[in-house]
Amino acid sequence: MSRRGWALFLAMSVIWGVPYLLIKVAVDEVSPVMVVVARCVVGAALLLPWTVAAGQLRPALRHWRWLLLFTVLEMTGPWLLLSYAEQTLSSSLTGLLVAGVPFVAALAGRLAGEEERFTPVRIAGMCLGVVGIVALLGLDVEGAQLLPLLAVALVVVGYATAPLIVSRKLPEVPGVAASSIALFVTAVVYAPFALPRLGELGNASAEAVGSLAVLGVVCTAVALALFFALIREVGPQRALVITFVNPAVAVLLGVLLLDEPFTLGIALGLPLVLAGCVLATRRSPVRAQPSELAEVDSAVP
Repeated sequence: MSRRGWALFLAMSVIWGVPYLLIKVAVDEVSPVMVVVARCVVGAALLLPWTVAAGQLRPALRHWRWLLLFTVLEMTGPWLLLSYAEQTLSSSLTGLLVAGVPFVAALAGRLAGEEERFTPVRIAGMCLGVVGIVALLGLDVEGAQLLPLLAVALVVVGYATAPLIVSRKLPEVPGVAASSIALFVTAVVYAPFALPRLGELGNASAEAVGSLAVLGVVCTAVALALFFALIREVGPQRALVITFVNPAVAVLLGVLLLDEPFTLGIALGLPLVLAGCVLATRRSPVRAQPSELAEVDSAVP
């Protein structure tokens, strides 16, 4: 990847490793639906005016059907499911499980006919990451409830397939425009369920409210703008490899700030996942065609 690509990659690896901590703090005091609505309202308030000012709203709405599908796969479904799962799962474990996104994305891309080239080294990196996740699942999920694990599995599918919708069906829609519309729609969908729970915010601690604010500003509005720049720079499948590094941030924050245990599964699985990340992002021997690099004009846990 280029220097710009690596800079965006590292920034996103850190920024999207933080939400697991913030969600865990918030769901201890407010309901999952309030977490989603607060995040979406703050993010939409920042990105939607930008979209309107740039004259991108009306052109984007011409593709409303695919935008709606993107919204469901990227935000409406995954964000509620993550908040629900973290009511019982630790932020560290949740972050590590979401590291399965690149593997599902690779399979989905292959089935969809994507031309992203997979060298033996990149395939080996993804296989190594799978081994790390298997080690984690085998050692750390004993006693965990099935529904939260299934919720995270659905999140992985959504996060893996949403960028394909953008790259194949919404190439003319800027990423910030797609995100702002998705945030607004998600907020509207969950608003009827959140309004009766507004009192939760008044009773929440400063830590919980602050977590929601940072989640909306940094981990949603800023992160989405950077993520689409990353996809345009390196392509959708390689961009999703940030989910290999996100868990490292999630684990460190969970252990240091929430006193979550550093388990044997994490000790064995995390290094394998990170090593898989390094190999999976290796440059292909044959330079990609300009059309491949510019395939996505815009494109998320």
